[in-house]
Amino acid sequence: MISSRQVSVSGYAGERDLRAMQELSSRLWSPGARWHVGDLAWGRFQHTGREPEWPTRLWRAGERTVAWGWIELPDHLNLAVDPAYDGLAGEVLDWFAATAPDVRRSVSVLDSEPHLLAALDRHGYRDAGDVPFFVQLAHDLRDLAEPDAPPGYRLRTVGEADVPGRVAAHRAAFHPSRVTEESYRVVRAAWPYRADLDWIVEAPGGEVAAYCLVWLDEARQAAVIEPVGTVPGHRRRGLARAACLAALHAARNAGATRAVVGPRGDAAYPAPARLYRGLGFRDVARSRLLCSRPR
Repeated sequence: MISSRQVSVSGYAGERDLRAMQELSSRLWSPGARWHVGDLAWGRFQHTGREPEWPTRLWRAGERTVAWGWIELPDHLNLAVDPAYDGLAGEVLDWFAATAPDVRRSVSVLDSEPHLLAALDRHGYRDAGDVPFFVQLAHDLRDLAEPDAPPGYRLRTVGEADVPGRVAAHRAAFHPSRVTEESYRVVRAAWPYRADLDWIVEAPGGEVAAYCLVWLDEARQAAVIEPVGTVPGHRRRGLARAACLAALHAARNAGATRAVVGPRGDAAYPAPARLYRGLGFRDVARSRLLCSRPR
């Protein structure tokens, strides 16, 4: 473990700091890592106007970001910590406690992140019990089935004119949703969004019936699927499968050698994990939700 004495701390000041958070996430990335650069871009930009709900802090050693914390008020923390500076995990948790006092605080990490689990244990966090959880699934992209849309449906990428329909499809698939046309245009302007990795299935009537957005970390040759959805009236026709395969083929053509996705893993919501396992994704980790005791 490297000493954290020379580490500086700063608040979040916009897109430049998001890139610093993404740089750390890319440097730490593996198929069993919680954060991919695309997760951060989608998570920070899918909604607008939520910044006051999201206290965020970065820890730097020189110019390099070695830890970050992102609170979703009132009571949840996202974090990433370089294992070489694992003592900083405690500092992130202390900041979380000071920022969100007098509540039952929660943190979700993967069981493949032992340095974070150890820090949470030292700070008195315990498993939340029988709650929904997520699984981390990975796919070697050397072996991909071909996308095949049903008769009358068409696979294609998203253009600017498609944004209203793409957003309407997302809002229908994830009702209620705070994604808007404005926020999706912000997503499209964010690094590392690529229009060639943003796929839709167009229905016979011209509306967007399903979609899949893939993000590529070129430095790691790694893609992440986030998000995927199908409009309720078009479900059970293989449209999400077709959109995912089209987007994954595009990611492979762009240099990705593997992909990950993090769907729900509990029995209450089995369909997404079943879809991805059917595409060839395999389990590598699962999430653990840990909670503090309120004061």
